[in-house]
Amino acid sequence: MENNTSLQQQLLEAGVHFGHLRKKWNPKMLPYIFAEKKGIHIIDLNKTTESLQEAAAALKQIAKSGKKVMFVGTKKQAKEIVTECARKVNMPFVTERWLGGMLTNFNTVRKSVKQMQSIEKMLNDGTFDSITKKERLTLSRERDKKEKVLGGIAQLGRVPAALFIVDIGHEHIALAEAKRLGITTFGMVDTNCDPNKVDFAIPANDDATKSIAIIVNYVTAAIAEGLAERQAAKEEDVEDAGGDENEKKAARLQAEAESEASRARGEKVRGTTQPKRRVPNSGPRRGPGGR
Repeated sequence: MENNTSLQQQLLEAGVHFGHLRKKWNPKMLPYIFAEKKGIHIIDLNKTTESLQEAAAALKQIAKSGKKVMFVGTKKQAKEIVTECARKVNMPFVTERWLGGMLTNFNTVRKSVKQMQSIEKMLNDGTFDSITKKERLTLSRERDKKEKVLGGIAQLGRVPAALFIVDIGHEHIALAEAKRLGITTFGMVDTNCDPNKVDFAIPANDDATKSIAIIVNYVTAAIAEGLAERQAAKEEDVEDAGGDENEKKAARLQAEAESEASRARGEKVRGTTQPKRRVPNSGPRRGPGGR
């Protein structure tokens, strides 16, 4: 309870409870609205805390299973925060512009990423030293342009398992693509949005930098915890496998030793076998007519 109280206090100080003007509200946000003050809706921080903890727990399990979570935040207030947090946990992110078909046409996007990486590799290893300065400049500009838009997903080999979105209204194209592919969605939802459009809605102010920072940092910490548990489990499995291997090796050596001992005992027994008794010759045998 103290932990929840502390979290609520931090959310309050960050201004997470400030919603939009009443005239801009979405009626479906009614369960998350605490009151109205001077024409502005106030978000219920109890609901925010519950939703945030539930979303963090789900994201932790996704990270623990080794799947990727894509961060999406192209708003000016969210760009730096999302980029920094996503890089902390080595997750893909989109902060410049959401390209139409980034998920639904992922194979084509991957081709663009590979082209960007190919240009970068050739510029670095001196392959383009023989071309003109103008051509090199053109390729550098193309690489920079692609890096700006696709740099955050350069290491993403397949469609992510989940999307974390800052302002689902602003990122409606990303949300629509995720829903079409059945990808789990998490999002900060202000009073002017529909919380039913995402699987895990976190009612919060998605316009203030401090509010975005505290929510994104909280879920990032949960993802980091899931990754740490995954790594610990891997190390434990390696140790168990090593222990099993040592046990097998010891058993094999013991069996070989026992086999060698049995063989030695068998040879010893054969070496000490008593020879057959020879009957001494009692003289020449007489025939039936002899005397």
